[in-house]
Amino acid sequence: MADSARAAKLAQRIKVVVAEGLRSRVKDPRVEGITVTDARVTNDLQHATVYYTVLGDETAQSDAKTGLERAKGVLRAEVGRNITVRLTPTLEFVADEIPVNASNLEALLRVAKERDAKLAELSANAEFAGDADPYKKDEEDEDA
Repeated sequence: MADSARAAKLAQRIKVVVAEGLRSRVKDPRVEGITVTDARVTNDLQHATVYYTVLGDETAQSDAKTGLERAKGVLRAEVGRNITVRLTPTLEFVADEIPVNASNLEALLRVAKERDAKLAELSANAEFAGDADPYKKDEEDEDA
């Protein structure tokens, strides 16, 4: 079993090789808008998961997924030629959800900022509901 540092180095190399392979070896127009964002390799170096994003709408994303599945053999052969391990890992392509999650997070932060601004506006003109000093005091304490 390999150590995790070697798996991480191999994952980075696979990420670069797959991106170059998509650019130079795969001639399918469905994979032109793909950006490889990350790769992860299991500690036994047998399986690699490649994360990608696609520019475009849902049809472009589904076309890209189909194109990647069709080009999986070519890309695995390219990985096998460019890495130095005994067995070439299998490739699995997963659409990266980070851009979607980031846009959702930005929308939530925008709403929170608007609510904070409204609250600050309301508190700027607010007055106390009771006396300025709400604590009860004994008459003796006030005379002393």
